Amino acid sequence: MLAIERRNKILARLKAEQHVVVSELAKQFGVSEETIRRDLDKMEGEGLVIKSYGGAVLSENGVAELPFVVRKRSHVEEKMKIASVAASLIDDGDAIILDASSTAVFIAQKLKTKKNITLITNSVEVLMELSDVVGWRILSTGGTLKEESCALVGPVAEGMLASYHVGKAILSCKGLDEEGGFSDSNDSHASLKRKMLACGAQKIFAVDSSKFGRRSFIGISGFDGIDAVITDRRPDENWMQLFAAHGVEVLCPEEEERELPE
Repeated sequence: MLAIERRNKILARLKAEQHVVVSELAKQFGVSEETIRRDLDKMEGEGLVIKSYGGAVLSENGVAELPFVVRKRSHVEEKMKIASVAASLIDDGDAIILDASSTAVFIAQKLKTKKNITLITNSVEVLMELSDVVGWRILSTGGTLKEESCALVGPVAEGMLASYHVGKAILSCKGLDEEGGFSDSNDSHASLKRKMLACGAQKIFAVDSSKFGRRSFIGISGFDGIDAVITDRRPDENWMQLFAAHGVEVLCPEEEERELPE
């Protein structure tokens, strides 16, 4: 097993149990305790865990910044529902932006039957997913690679986005709460997502229901100016009233009407 795979499994266990013990992990993975300590050192350096006596606990940042390979396997059914709704909004010939979220990969999969799409993304995974598509114009933002999220971020990526305008910018987030709006766990991701929103004539968040009521580290956007939220099931009435008050359309599988207002 590669070290990065082992660390991903440690993070998944931490997410489930909140605390791990070095000796137990060594036995689980068949490696020395010193190897596990080095793993935890690296993970602590990345801000994912806090080492404690004989083990580690999950940091607040670690909850939100599980590696991409772990996040892609979580809430799969919900993300597939969201992807189907998102794909119904995209017509042949559209120009869109997708971010580097795991949800964006599911959306990209659903879009592969569309024709003549122009797509801008900072996601290495989305670029790989669409590498066999013919007849599209696919643009990468470039930028600095963040290994844990397979995302390209930073000044180069933000500078590239400044030149483009698209019909729809479809983004995800780590949290959505009534006071703070849409939030993310990392300032570089949040900064780039703000640039992406500025590029889109229609600004759309694709957010699975597990994110509702959660506030992550840094804000991306409030509710004003957001055209729609795509989610896997209809939010409760408090949320529906909040979205309505800010002019945000709610799109989910139960809704018959999926067209955004012009």
